[in-house]
Amino acid sequence: MVPSVLIVDDEKHTREGLQQALAESYDVSVAANADEAANLIDAQPFDVVLTDLRMPGKSGLKVIDKALAQPNRPAVLMMTAYGNIETAVEAMKRGAVDFLTKPVNIERLEVLIQRALKTKTLEVEVKQLHERLDEKFSFSEIIGNSPKLQAVLDRVKLVAPSRATILIEGESGTGKELIAQAIHQSSPRARAPFIAVHCAALSENLLESELFGHERGSFTGANERRIGRFESADRGTLFLDEIGEISTSTQVKLLRFLETKSIERVGGSKPIDLDVRLVAATNKTLEQLVRDGKFREDLFFRLNVVRLTMPPLRERPEDVPLLLAHYIKVFSDENGVPPLALEAGALRTLQAYTWPGNVRELRNFCENAVVLRRGGSLSEYDLEPKYRSAAATGAGQVIGTAAGSSLSVELNEKRLLREALIKVRGNRTKAAKLMGISRRTLHRKVAQWPELDVTD
Repeated sequence: MVPSVLIVDDEKHTREGLQQALAESYDVSVAANADEAANLIDAQPFDVVLTDLRMPGKSGLKVIDKALAQPNRPAVLMMTAYGNIETAVEAMKRGAVDFLTKPVNIERLEVLIQRALKTKTLEVEVKQLHERLDEKFSFSEIIGNSPKLQAVLDRVKLVAPSRATILIEGESGTGKELIAQAIHQSSPRARAPFIAVHCAALSENLLESELFGHERGSFTGANERRIGRFESADRGTLFLDEIGEISTSTQVKLLRFLETKSIERVGGSKPIDLDVRLVAATNKTLEQLVRDGKFREDLFFRLNVVRLTMPPLRERPEDVPLLLAHYIKVFSDENGVPPLALEAGALRTLQAYTWPGNVRELRNFCENAVVLRRGGSLSEYDLEPKYRSAAATGAGQVIGTAAGSSLSVELNEKRLLREALIKVRGNRTKAAKLMGISRRTLHRKVAQWPELDVTD
């Protein structure tokens, strides 16, 4: 599509000359004054507006204001015969991206138009990126209708707009980081950085440098100054995952930030004031770490301003079908295949499974099922033995076979164990992994039921 340009100038020969010079590359419209320009701007969107500054009646500044008030804002260039720096500065303050002096150099004008179009394209891309981020990390993307999850989300909606420090508890894979991102995107800081640091992945020295930065020469290998994650998150949100793993010295520095809202780089002595909202997460019980002397009590109280506890998936089984449907669609779309259908037996079996890895494990299951699919649907007999074993033994009930007869829990467990051993050619370590039990338990079962023994 040819970019559109509006030229606004009260001098007829100037606007017509510019129109003729640009007509080969652009769709050019002209206006003799600010009122004509306003009517054209209301009638159609423009990519670039080039306006004279001094005109009879309303000045070019009014054209700038009108153009930049549009939903689809054009890039605005200003031209003047007077070279008035103060006026040019005022135009730039109002949103003009650049200015030219008369008589206009056509080559320079074309360079500025191309630069303005590129800037406009980048602005549109950034806007679209923010919209995608808002959608991806909105509360609607946190799947589940269970009362326990909804209670957490209701609390999140209350605290997201605040400046309060938040502590998120929960087992691994329950979605703590997703909640932290949703908090950030629903806060006034949404257009500022969201910086995530996984504390357990870094050694003590590396973590301090990563968080607070360091000065040149502060330690061996520090050949230049480095800005840390705190400074990078200024005016935004810093998410510290696995906060229970940080060392005592790092705890002291973190406490100092929470008390003073300032940090010092490693090897530095000058306080750096920052506006950073802190969201921390842990899969451990911090109170127990405090009792064990592994976590500072004063830091715990500073972090524990608002506490959110993510429920494990086993406590919200009613959400399993929703999550399965969501992630199967996600991975089906990614791989360009029709969504995989879950038969009723498979759905019942998966809902009875305890999902020790929580949503992360369920997500991985869905990707695996989509990628390794052998047809358009998935039955309970297509599932690995560990899922069927959970369904068979979880409630201790009698389970029907495909033919409609019933088997006791013991017989069903024997069948599943034997299937697992046959599948891995008698390798007990692999069979135990498939079943989700320890190798010792499997040895005990085989000793109890010799008929299960399968030769390697």
